[in-house]
This record gives sequence, structure tokens and C-alpha cells, in this order.
Amino acid sequence: MIFVHIGAGAGDLDPSTNFRDGFSEYVKKIDSKEKRIFVVEANPQNIEKLKECWKGYSYVKIFNFAITPNDYSNNKITLYYSQDDKPHFQLLSYDKRLVEKYFPNSKIKKIEISSIKIKDFLEKNFFNLKIDSLSLDVEGLDYKIFMDIDLQKFDISQFSIEYFHLNRKQKKNVIKKFIKNGYSYNGFGIDHNNLDWLFIKKKSFWNNFVSQIFPYIHRIHYKRLNKLIRKVLI
Repeated sequence: MIFVHIGAGAGDLDPSTNFRDGFSEYVKKIDSKEKRIFVVEANPQNIEKLKECWKGYSYVKIFNFAITPNDYSNNKITLYYSQDDKPHFQLLSYDKRLVEKYFPNSKIKKIEISSIKIKDFLEKNFFNLKIDSLSLDVEGLDYKIFMDIDLQKFDISQFSIEYFHLNRKQKKNVIKKFIKNGYSYNGFGIDHNNLDWLFIKKKSFWNNFVSQIFPYIHRIHYKRLNKLIRKVLI
């Protein structure tokens, strides 16, 4: 089984998240000796924590670079973070305004990180392989990167994507792309704060109908809707 997390942070070793991490919690619960784990994290300060998070697992690859859209031409990218977002700077983003939005009175710093296009990353590591679960959480670039993933070329059984920073139009486009490629909405994703959606590779008329109206439903109704969908579909 192959599990991929793009935007891994410090795994389950960050005190600012109460030592919780949806991806590691999800993967560690799965009883399989054939687990192959791939985690990508741009912030070099988090790499040692990720190594500690995944020690003891037989197959883990940790990549220290940023994933970018396919039209990004450089092999390095400037990312911004708040000095107050200690100790592991979870909000590391290419969008300085996004960081300023959540840390308005903080000193914003920047760091230059090596980068790789999403197409190149997937082709190099997963060509002709089935990815059982892919999680995408890259603080502002989620939409552009997701729209650049060829869901016909790469076999991804379930896809967890952070919706938190998407606007209404982007949410609609994400859902349309999933449906077009044979996926259905399956509730919240792996994030322990319920900030992402989970889509699985299966077709369902009811599921796709709900997916199309989903962007118009206020967050206060999400949990009720998720419970209903799971009762009907699972």
C-alpha cells in the first residue's frame, strides 16, 4: 500500500497541534506490513521531526522540497512564514498575504526552498504504481497543484485535499474535476480539524449530486451532511 502526504509539517510531533496529525494517525492505524510512506515537507526545520515521527516503519521516504504547479519555471521558490508560528511554522506559504491574514501583527520572514513540479514528482516516484491514499495540504497552492494532476494518468484510490483556502469557484472546479474522473465525495478527509475533503475513486449518482451542491452549503452543516452521506453510501 502506498500513502503520500504533500505538506507534512512536523508529523505528530508538533506541540502547537497538540501532537496530532491526521495523515500519520490515519496511516499508523492501518494494519499492513506492506505500507510504503512518502512524505513531502518544504520546511527544512521539520525534517528531523518527520524522521522521528516515522522511525520504525520499514519503508519511508521523506522529501525536503516544495511542490509547485506545472507552469512554475524555477527550481526554487520563495515561501513566507510568521515568526510567531513557532515552533514548526505550519503556515509556510508562497502567498505572503495569506500568512499576514492569520498573523497580522507578526514579523513575516521568507525562505528560499528547492522545488519540483507536481507532474515531475508523481512521474518520478509513482509511474505505473497505484497510490492508495494521497493527501494534499500546501497552504495556498492546493488548487493550482491539484488542477495540474492528471487523474487519468496516475492511479489514486482516494484523495484528501484541503478546501480551507479555496474560494467558491475553485471548490466547484475541484469537485467537477473529481466527478469527471470517476471520484465521489466521501466526507471529511484525514485532517483532524476537518479542513479537507475526501474523494474516493468510485461513481455514485447520489454522491455526485451532493458533491455538486456541496460548495453552497455553509460549514455549519458539513458534519450533518457527512453523517448522512456515510449512512447512505458506506
